[in-house]
Amino acid sequence: MNQVSQDGRGVNDKRMTQGEQADTLTNRQGHPVTDNQNLRTVGNRGPSVLENYDFLEKITHFDRERIPERVVHARGAGAHGYFEAYGKVGNDPVSKYTRAKLFQEAGKRTPVFTRFSSVIHGSHSPETLRDPRGFATKFYTEDGNWDLVGNNLKIFFIRDALKFPDLIHAFKPDPVTNIQDPERIFDFVSSSPETTHMITFLFSPWGIPASYRQMQGSGVNTYKWVNQDGAAVLVKYHWQPKQGVKNLTQKEAEEVQGKNFNHATQDLYEAIERGEYPEWELCVQMMSDDDHPELDFDPLDATKLWPEEQFPFLPVGKMVLNRNPQNYYAEVEQAAFGTGVLVDGLDFSDDKLLQGRTFSYSDTQRYRVGPNYLQLPINAPHKHVATNQEGGQMLYQVDRINAHINYEPSTIGGLREASNPGVEHTPHVEGNIVRQSIDRTNDFKQAGGRYRALEGWERDELISNLVGALSQCRKQIQDIMIERFTQCDPDYGKRVAEGLKTAGSNENGRIGNPIGFDRAGAAVREAQQQGHESEPY
Repeated sequence: MNQVSQDGRGVNDKRMTQGEQADTLTNRQGHPVTDNQNLRTVGNRGPSVLENYDFLEKITHFDRERIPERVVHARGAGAHGYFEAYGKVGNDPVSKYTRAKLFQEAGKRTPVFTRFSSVIHGSHSPETLRDPRGFATKFYTEDGNWDLVGNNLKIFFIRDALKFPDLIHAFKPDPVTNIQDPERIFDFVSSSPETTHMITFLFSPWGIPASYRQMQGSGVNTYKWVNQDGAAVLVKYHWQPKQGVKNLTQKEAEEVQGKNFNHATQDLYEAIERGEYPEWELCVQMMSDDDHPELDFDPLDATKLWPEEQFPFLPVGKMVLNRNPQNYYAEVEQAAFGTGVLVDGLDFSDDKLLQGRTFSYSDTQRYRVGPNYLQLPINAPHKHVATNQEGGQMLYQVDRINAHINYEPSTIGGLREASNPGVEHTPHVEGNIVRQSIDRTNDFKQAGGRYRALEGWERDELISNLVGALSQCRKQIQDIMIERFTQCDPDYGKRVAEGLKTAGSNENGRIGNPIGFDRAGAAVREAQQQGHESEPY
């Protein structure tokens, strides 16, 4: 992006028409605009004429100002900063486990851009809604970009990418009423027992972080680190906020929302402007690259946590966000991330959810932003790029030394393959191609452990939120969920059942409320009853 001075004027480009100043308005053709108030018309009352070039350029661009909204993670905020490596993982030199250059040297800083988001709702939805929060970081490394794309919670609802569209459809508003409906959500959840662990987190206070600065982050899926010899270990990534962790109860969130539905975006922006730069420590959990039969769950299952006492959090570096975007649309809205964006020394695991995300994320960006989205400054790597990719919408430049040769191999000046910086990791895979679930699903043990680990007030809030949502569901759905919670912990199921005895069920087909808002229907009636009549004009 062009350098911009404090008053917003470009200071690099001196190519101006005689008499033109840096703040002179022009159109995109560079023509100075001498009248930005009036159309060209026949007389001062019109009609307008077709040769209104400045107007046509202005209004047709305005008509196209927005790219398609993200299907998920539409509501977001972001900031620039840096990642500083420790050079170690725990007490070991990091080179023992990975050859990724950004981690090797203590004090080495890598520029980053981080985008925080909510998941289900639209780009101007309140930031107080019960929803996972996205936590995506783009590292502009010397070997190209690395995107670490995850959420504030360390697990996910599902373990197989085939179910992702169904999950999102269930949580999105009803396609007829356009209102989020707990019955649709729990209809899916009750038929998908692996969701129970995530639901326990989501309906507790952990489902509404107080701010982006005071929430954890996680890569959620399992990845690999690869060292110079091509040996790999399984890893999970976790961001730990130095500012501490704060969450909101449903009542507190509603009070905040009544005053400011942009509170998290505003908090992040103003903290950075004040010089209170938010900071996170990046930790990894590691285990050997095998199926670990000693565990009662599959380590590649994204609905599971790796027990910290067996696989401790090992610090590898810290991230500091110290600069706000100069333009929200150019930097936050058009920022594009993908789980497949890995640098040398990082690799994929066989995690079935990760495999699907790796295709879906980058495919989404090519549809949403365009096939040349990686040429935008916010997405472009901070290093030399040379490809034989050709054409496509919004091609900005040709990324090769010889514009004539857009193929490989070539003996007359084309691009050449790079040398391998280390021994290639070659995992062994063997087996029949099947459509089967993993063996060790164990869908309820960790959810029960989470229920028991919650503080008393957090359990009270969890039960209250679940009862409020489930009371809007049919009894058959309630009964299945009570059974699921009982399998997690008898007290868990008992408390939900007792709450629902009082609250009842939705057997009349009424429209549900957005999750967490158990009095949304009353608000509709209150608006009618309390509205002040006015004479039409």
